[in-house]
Amino acid sequence: MFTAASLACGLADSQTVLVAARFAQGVGGALTSAVILGMIVTMFPEPGEQAKAIGVYSFVASAGGSIGLLAGGAITQAINWHWIFIVNLPIAVVTGVLALRYLQRDQGMGFSKGADLPGAALIVGALMIGVYAIVEASDYGWASAHTLGFGAGAVALLIGFVLRESRAAQPLVPLRIFRSRNLTGANVVQALMVAGMYGMFFLGALYLQKVLGFDSLEVGIAFLPVTAIIGTLSLGFSAKLNMRFGAKATLVPGLVAVGAGLALFSQISVDGSYWSEVLPAMVLVGIGAGLSFPSVMTLAMTGVRPEEAGLASGLVNTTLQVGGALGLAVLATLSTNRTTDLVNSGEGSHAALTSGYQLAFVVGAGLLVGAIAVALAVIRSGPTSAEAVAAAEAEPAFSSEAA
Repeated sequence: MFTAASLACGLADSQTVLVAARFAQGVGGALTSAVILGMIVTMFPEPGEQAKAIGVYSFVASAGGSIGLLAGGAITQAINWHWIFIVNLPIAVVTGVLALRYLQRDQGMGFSKGADLPGAALIVGALMIGVYAIVEASDYGWASAHTLGFGAGAVALLIGFVLRESRAAQPLVPLRIFRSRNLTGANVVQALMVAGMYGMFFLGALYLQKVLGFDSLEVGIAFLPVTAIIGTLSLGFSAKLNMRFGAKATLVPGLVAVGAGLALFSQISVDGSYWSEVLPAMVLVGIGAGLSFPSVMTLAMTGVRPEEAGLASGLVNTTLQVGGALGLAVLATLSTNRTTDLVNSGEGSHAALTSGYQLAFVVGAGLLVGAIAVALAVIRSGPTSAEAVAAAEAEPAFSSEAA
């Protein structure tokens, strides 16, 4: 589905076709990415191997982001935007062939017990209406009937979703899973973290283009350091820290580094320099995210029963996407409002844009403060992976017949 939708995006000749194809692409991407972590923890139940596997997963995700940033800018500039979708086709075909060859078949319960389609419709509707209300607030105002009305509608749908999940025979998200403090806390932390980071990528790119005059290829290259650092730390270093000190002890300093990077980003200026103002902030964010992502994913999957691994994996993916979407909507709207007010008062366009971006980065840093608070208050440390391995090795062996 993702591959077919990518082809449709590449061939789109109107906004309507492109948006519809992007929606289908999102569905295909969700079906794929939602199960990956669940497959990893099922295939690698031993703590040490699981930490390494999650680190590799984080590295691959970051490497894909790095290549995408660079290749997307280069392809757009050299050919046109259609090819950033068409280039997905050979990658997706190779991935599909490898998946068929190397991944074992497993059995789900299918649709025989019913699918929670009403629950899915309620939560998707709540999120889409909520994002719409936030984005349109820049035109109608935060206190307008339009914003408040759609915001209330989103809240009502969200309440309806919770009520539905508490009563459905086969709920989309069984509410009992949130009894796990680590799972709940890790997902909240991730949502707050990516909300701030998505703002950095989106608004940071606009700052480089609209204020510093970078072209699309230069923007892609400019963001390579942060994604490269994330990938490098995720591949081995973060997993070793998780095993030695525990996921929480690794997560909190990582969140502090991300927050410090966003705070530093808020000091950008109209006549700023990439090397002195942007790159140091990116390095801090990259280090923090490289430590945080594997840790928060490990915490979110800790203690999850094998039959709920897919559900927990889906939650991790959902909070990643929802946190990014809502956070970006809020930060972009606040930035736009600030810029518009300054332009209307006679401020120059570059100065107004920069001030709007500064405000967004300050709010992003505040979101990371909230993430740190949740991590400290909600998440439990538990034994390190190394201690878990040692405890498992110390247990007396028993035969399969005795079991």
